[in-house]
Amino acid sequence: MARWRIGMIPAMAGPSEPNPTRPLADQAASKTQRKRESLALQGLGEELTRLTPEQLGQLQLPEHLLEALLEARRISKFGALRRQLQYIGRLMRDVDSAAIAARLRSWKGESRESIAYLHRLERLRARLLEDESAVRELTQSHPGCDTQKLRQLVRNARREQVEGRPPHSFRALFQELRSIVPAEPGAAE
Repeated sequence: MARWRIGMIPAMAGPSEPNPTRPLADQAASKTQRKRESLALQGLGEELTRLTPEQLGQLQLPEHLLEALLEARRISKFGALRRQLQYIGRLMRDVDSAAIAARLRSWKGESRESIAYLHRLERLRARLLEDESAVRELTQSHPGCDTQKLRQLVRNARREQVEGRPPHSFRALFQELRSIVPAEPGAAE
């Protein structure tokens, strides 16, 4: 048995050899960094628990992760929910979390593409309110849209602006444009 000097920690006694069972990337990361990554995955998992089943289906998650997410929705006790979220965080290590996070940002409207799309719709709405021929151009470029409803919303939005009323039709016009104009970049305005 080796004799230790006072104040010496056994782990510091000699050079430690790398653990062959852990990947080199994990060995290089500090404990703090691993904890930070674990909490980030757990937070992402918590966001996933708030999605609808249809949205979860679009993410094409592994079956065991999907089951864990749905189980977390049924748990009401704080301690049990915390443990379930930790479990979900562990399961998230096996999936492409960056792609999932990007998809969540796009659904929330935080990606550049979705922001550009919303700005394009705002410019189109402003053009519709300023120019009478813009409605005709929009209906020609997007056949099948409800022209009568679109014209009515434009008329009501103009009236709201003139009379200083709350912008109900103004907002409804934006929602109608979202249903008409596709989200792909380069779509006609």
